[in-house]
Amino acid sequence: MLRSMYSGITGLRNFQTKLDVIGNNISNVNTYGFKKGRTVFKDLVSQTVAGASAPGANRGGVNPRQVGLGSQLAAIDTLHGQGSSQFTGNTLDLAITGDGFFQVMDGNEVLYTRAGNFYMDQNGDLVDGDGRYVVGADGIINIPQSASSMSIGQDGTVFYVDLPEGAEAAIAAAEAIFRPIETTFKAAEKTLNDAKDAVKTAEKDVKAAGKAVEKAQDALDRANAMDPADPGRAAAITAAQTALTAAQGTQTAANTALTTAQTAVTNATGPYNTAKTAYDPAKITFDAVMSANKAVLQEAGQIEMVTFSNPGGLEKTGGNLFRTSANSGDAVTGFATEQGFGKMESGFLEMSNVDLAEEFTEMIVAQRGFQANTRIITTSDEILQELVNLKR
Repeated sequence: MLRSMYSGITGLRNFQTKLDVIGNNISNVNTYGFKKGRTVFKDLVSQTVAGASAPGANRGGVNPRQVGLGSQLAAIDTLHGQGSSQFTGNTLDLAITGDGFFQVMDGNEVLYTRAGNFYMDQNGDLVDGDGRYVVGADGIINIPQSASSMSIGQDGTVFYVDLPEGAEAAIAAAEAIFRPIETTFKAAEKTLNDAKDAVKTAEKDVKAAGKAVEKAQDALDRANAMDPADPGRAAAITAAQTALTAAQGTQTAANTALTTAQTAVTNATGPYNTAKTAYDPAKITFDAVMSANKAVLQEAGQIEMVTFSNPGGLEKTGGNLFRTSANSGDAVTGFATEQGFGKMESGFLEMSNVDLAEEFTEMIVAQRGFQANTRIITTSDEILQELVNLKR
């Protein structure tokens, strides 16, 4: 009886461990890059009641008779199956499609992860959520803070758009020379253009005034041609003469304004020509400096990846991180899109590979297994109670 009771105890312990693993899986169902665990059981040693015997001349062989002493934990596996990818749209979110791992530096130790939610720190270095540096082919990957945009290719190459080295100083020096010349030229150009616009306006006014004078003169001529006996002739002549005098005054003013505008054009032409003589070569030089120092696509580095001959042998350290163990094999370095490393997808994150339906099913199995082992203990206890009662 004691033997069956102790076998039930081993079952309780094992199913409790299985429930612990299932609970951890479920709690990490939304953890990026999480790899679920699995418990595997095996039987304990068996007590041999009678050994096997070989067949003889008159009797056949007999199998061994053994009584098992319970179960034990064979393994808690980490299953590195691919998790589904979730779109985030964030450039620094990276999902691995394949078997590779990212590397991060924790002091002098290199750790490994599948969680690709990375960030830029104050210095522009690529880090994980806890500030560990992401390892690139040439060390730490840095994106200048002056970069206007960035992207990450499927091979892990980090690109950014920025001015080349020394460009800011060259542009600043060129602007210091060119901007004052440009300001002088723009002012002279505006003065000349305003004067030319004034000439066009004055010419229109002169033309309109000329037509008004012609119209008034025609009216005066018609008044003078009226019959002298017409009583309204004198009034018509007076009115026409007044209108003609006013039109001639307007014409004179328009001619004066035109002359003034033409003089302004003449006066503005000289400074404009002088400013343009300085502006044209300065503009050519400035454009050449800007063309030579324009923002270009540059590489910040390439994210390095690793694979292992036995990823199931990696040791979990918490924080979505793994470290090598005696059975994981050495880290083999490489880059995404190379054979065996998979590829990177920017703007995506790998979700946990936990299947809730499977976990709930395993939870029910573990619960029933635990319950069945308690029945073994209680049943054994009842039998022992009966044996004790025999003494009465």
